[in-house]
Amino acid sequence: MSGRQNGRPTLEEVAALAGVGRGTVSRVINGSPQVSEQARAAVARAVAELGYVPNQAARVLAGSRTDAVALVITETEARLFAEPYFLELIRGVSAELADADKQLLLTLVRTEQERQRFEHYLAARRVDGVLLASVHGDDPLPDRVRELGLPVVMNGRRSEAERVAYVDCDNIGAGRAAVAHLVARGRSRIATVSGPLDMYVARARLGGYRAGLAEAGLVPDESLVATGDFTEDGGRRAMAELLERDPDLDAVFVASDVMAAGARGVLSAAGRRVPEDVALVGVDDSAVARLMDPPLTSVRQPIEEMGRTMTRLLLQKIAEASEVDVAAAGEPRRILPTELIVRESS
Repeated sequence: MSGRQNGRPTLEEVAALAGVGRGTVSRVINGSPQVSEQARAAVARAVAELGYVPNQAARVLAGSRTDAVALVITETEARLFAEPYFLELIRGVSAELADADKQLLLTLVRTEQERQRFEHYLAARRVDGVLLASVHGDDPLPDRVRELGLPVVMNGRRSEAERVAYVDCDNIGAGRAAVAHLVARGRSRIATVSGPLDMYVARARLGGYRAGLAEAGLVPDESLVATGDFTEDGGRRAMAELLERDPDLDAVFVASDVMAAGARGVLSAAGRRVPEDVALVGVDDSAVARLMDPPLTSVRQPIEEMGRTMTRLLLQKIAEASEVDVAAAGEPRRILPTELIVRESS
């Protein structure tokens, strides 16, 4: 039996007290009709005795639904509205939920206090499932949602060993394709601006960059690697750092279009022409890429389709009232392809 999280009763304790399996507890809590009345009653007694589901336990155990899904983005309002990525993701999620006649609850979780408040909200069973976006490597929220017995699907993942269902794109392939393109353009001093390395997406794109160098027979040079934070200002800082370290660099793979816009400004201020002096490639293929001067070569990831796919997976999990505490092999995951879109910046 696993220990309690923050002193709260676990699914294992409810199952042990009720004399049923963890999957049965999950199905009862999620309102599945595929549970015997005897098992439902036993779980209800255990839940009441342990206080596993606060507030609205009676309503939930009766099988009622809220017809609402939470989309949780662990970022600030500034990033949410500044980055086309999140707006496209929301568009995909919203469209799929509208087709299913479900309500969307958009929530920003920026602090530990907000995370704990949101966990209490979930424990009150006010949504039927949770979608998570921009999750960092040490974030406990995906596991807490599972422990509360709610279906959950992530946009991206925290690590290679992710146990929670997720939808991601081929981030390693994005880095490899960008470098292969730059090498084909005759560039040899290829730098990169990564995202924050506590996020799997940033580590994967950096890994793709390094793999691309190796495939081209280029020796990796860590002085050509700078870390950003997926913001325009972060791109500016990282680009300035790279130019100071190696003024002769002739190409940069930037891990997002927004950071590439910041990098482009620094190159211009330093008198570096794009692409004549420094070729530039981003990731996302957002409106930012198309509006830059010159227009930005970018690795397209199907952001809206990722939103739709993760929503479809979540709705399927809700409909099936699937077991939430399952082995990694039992959780659905999808990897969507990326595509290099070549424009004048390279």
